[in-house]
Amino acid sequence: MQIKVEKSPLAALTGDALVVVAFEGSRDDRFAPALADLYTSGEIAGKALEMTLVHQAPGSKARRLLLVGGGPADKFGSAELRRAAAAAVRFLKPKSVLDITMLLEAGFATAEDVAAAVEGALLGDYEPDIHKSEKKDVKTVKQFTVAVPGGGAELDAAAERGRILGESQNLARELGNEPANRMTPLRLAERARQMAAEQGLECEVLDQDRMKQLGMGALLGVAMGSAEPPALIVLRYRPVSASSEAHLGLVGKGVTFDTGGISIKPADGMEKMKYDMMGGAAMIGAMRAIAQLKPPLAVTAFIPAVENMPGSRAQRPGDIVTTLSGKTVEVLNTDAEGRLILADALVYARQQGCTHLIDAATLTGAVVVALGHINTGAFANDDTLLEKLLAAARAEGEKTWPMPMDEEYKDLLKSAFADLGNIGGRWGGAISAAIFLKEFADPAPWVHLDIAGTAWLDDAKPYMAKGPTGVCVRTFVNLAMNWNG
Repeated sequence: MQIKVEKSPLAALTGDALVVVAFEGSRDDRFAPALADLYTSGEIAGKALEMTLVHQAPGSKARRLLLVGGGPADKFGSAELRRAAAAAVRFLKPKSVLDITMLLEAGFATAEDVAAAVEGALLGDYEPDIHKSEKKDVKTVKQFTVAVPGGGAELDAAAERGRILGESQNLARELGNEPANRMTPLRLAERARQMAAEQGLECEVLDQDRMKQLGMGALLGVAMGSAEPPALIVLRYRPVSASSEAHLGLVGKGVTFDTGGISIKPADGMEKMKYDMMGGAAMIGAMRAIAQLKPPLAVTAFIPAVENMPGSRAQRPGDIVTTLSGKTVEVLNTDAEGRLILADALVYARQQGCTHLIDAATLTGAVVVALGHINTGAFANDDTLLEKLLAAARAEGEKTWPMPMDEEYKDLLKSAFADLGNIGGRWGGAISAAIFLKEFADPAPWVHLDIAGTAWLDDAKPYMAKGPTGVCVRTFVNLAMNWNG
């Protein structure tokens, strides 16, 4: 998709369709005379993501006018604009409208708004149909123009930033959309290497022998049941001139397929478990954007990649593994594997000099029970870092909710045979999983994001296709770009 910024007045705007946001309780004076009947009848009501398509757009040279409902104007911001742009693209492209112009003005024409509109267009255009053989009806938007009459030069940079973020989030979605036979741990490592080479990042991949030498018993224990060897992917961004001594470590769960191991999952819905590497995919997408946007902060991503299978060599419930930290873990349930691979990766990140840690993982069903598919759960050992993360998430419209981390929850992980068990029972499962990770992140400031409920869409939305969402990519980039302290 070509991205363009147009600064000409409304009368000069062209394209197959002109997209304008319509708000509840108000009429657009520029179009109201021509569309009076539609306003009067209530067909144009401005409700969120309501679509009204009119041929022969009044007041411009565009062939059509699409009014996208924005809801109440006082509740409309860049997050809502991003969704509106995405929904407009998804509404128009099946109609072969492939040259789209979106008009921004009346208080919604800042650099942030331009970036959000571009991101939305790219996210809306993405389809998870790469492996379909019949694509004769598939359409892709050729050009998306953001029109800001009289806008300044800073809008061009904003559009470019939006393009980078949208493409990087779509990369994460693309990786998570690949089935397990096409996205093994080593294939994920190869895709990370390819991205790093294109963007000028350092990439190192620790193989099974190296991890064994280091003592990553928890990570290797998960990998034992699969014929596919594991990998620990390390992506390093080093700024030319750092403004902080901080070194941000991004740790993402990369289970390319999760059967549950010996504690096997039910067959119903197991095909979705290809998405169990979306934490790792988000880190790869974020590092792609960071490499191009160049924050003055050192950032390193660590993606432990494994396949959790019930093969003849698979670890069993009751097995005890020794982690990289030296702590022992009784594996009470082999389907609680994500925390095991993250434990070794978090310790390794600290050993590599990371001063602050953020991890993201499709870790527990319990967080979905608590928060549904709306909010990502955030758990932290440091309030300052948590507030930075939450501020970045709010700025990017990625809803995130802080969860408790009281010390009493650690009692849930007691084991008679090892330092701790890998599960804590039925109640507070998302919290006990986070408490487990805290044992390996301490003493570094750390935030854990449980994205099990937000990393996948079971059904398409007006603004996004079914499948991986790429959640947290924008949050991580925003955090790195706006880091202070």
